[in-house]
Amino acid sequence: MGGIRPFHLAFPVTDIPKTREWYQEVLGCEIGRESDIWIDFNLFGHQIVAHLVEKMEIPESSAVDGKNVPAMHFGVILEWNQWHKLAERLKKSGIKFVIDPYIRYKGKPGEQATMFFKDPSGNHLEFKSFQSDEGIFAKEE
Repeated sequence: MGGIRPFHLAFPVTDIPKTREWYQEVLGCEIGRESDIWIDFNLFGHQIVAHLVEKMEIPESSAVDGKNVPAMHFGVILEWNQWHKLAERLKKSGIKFVIDPYIRYKGKPGEQATMFFKDPSGNHLEFKSFQSDEGIFAKEE
């Protein structure tokens, strides 16, 4: 999967200063361009942009591997060790997980480390990792 270009994602938030602080302090994002109503972040090499909205509408969730997974979420697939370091750092910071860090599909194709948590506006983020990139699109035969 080498040569993949950075992605761009825009998402709604209800408070720019809280969002700025959270993405910078909790996730370690660098700040790019910003204004009073939007802000760019470098999320592990990808450009995400928070846009100010008056209210949030968060969709429901669905069952995946016995967990209630938020239907709308975003995140990054990290390297295996990088994911574990982030999970430990988030645990130590006291973040409240929607789904605690765990291994999904253990022993099956597509086995992955995953965790879900929310930003201050209620956006769900999932960070995951695979032992190798071949597992990203693996499926049971």
